[in-house]
Amino acid sequence: MKLYTMMPKKLKPYFDQELKGYQINLEAGNLQAAWNHLERAHIIGQAYPYHHTYVHWKMLLFGIHIKDAKEVIGQIPRLLVGGVKSFVGHIPLGNTGGANVPPLKSMPISGEILEIFKKAGL
Repeated sequence: MKLYTMMPKKLKPYFDQELKGYQINLEAGNLQAAWNHLERAHIIGQAYPYHHTYVHWKMLLFGIHIKDAKEVIGQIPRLLVGGVKSFVGHIPLGNTGGANVPPLKSMPISGEILEIFKKAGL
């Protein structure tokens, strides 16, 4: 995947859709579905400094909301360096961004998200 500093306009609606899905599910108390949307938003946005950092901020707030100390503590360094790593092009592609996975581990990208990247011209 080619790295940019600004998210392409064709990709942003998919990113926004994941954040909306997160918010809807969070408000409905569907915590696992909410988290899944954050992970998808992370994969979609991780190549773009602002969007990458924003998802880690939302993950930190989610960790606080569910009172998960491991997630809160795990998000702090990700929040501080995630955007910088995006800016310099050193991101582990496919990483879902949670404290339950090593921060530098690349992971397979689902076919659905690969299709999103394809539709966005990436």
